Amino acid sequence: MIRFSLHSGLLLTLTFAFGCTDADKPVPATTPAASTTPAKDGHGHKHAAHGAGPHEGAVADWGGGKFHVEFTVDHDKQEATVYILGDDEKTAAPIKAANVLLSINDPKFQVELAAAPLEGEAEGTASRFVGKHESFGKVQEFAGMISGEVEGTPYVGEFKEEPHGVHK
Repeated sequence: MIRFSLHSGLLLTLTFAFGCTDADKPVPATTPAASTTPAKDGHGHKHAAHGAGPHEGAVADWGGGKFHVEFTVDHDKQEATVYILGDDEKTAAPIKAANVLLSINDPKFQVELAAAPLEGEAEGTASRFVGKHESFGKVQEFAGMISGEVEGTPYVGEFKEEPHGVHK
């Protein structure tokens, strides 16, 4: 029993000392994934979390910063709108997709948002996606995931609304 304890202690010490390499960690099926956590720029530095988007919504990375998604909600209409933005977090980035999927954490539900192209966007593309659900009528800060596919590549981004003037 003493030998087992010494061996276990040594193994535990080595595990903490050397840890796992990135190659040992599982890769999520939805790569390239992104979230609202601070992302690293091209030089390995972290940049600040996203502020409000151009439509005053919650912004999240989509594809490590290649795209961004902005979540907005109109409680009176019980409607959510997601905007696809470019790497600058401001410019509309139309994609060829009929819909994106919005998954809300609390209360837990999903809504397929249909493409609603902005004026001037090429046929078959959209940077705006809209959907309705009765739960959007509740005034609260929503959090969840926005997922979709662009040119065969799946993307997912986590967002979280922060309290602002309308929500108290």
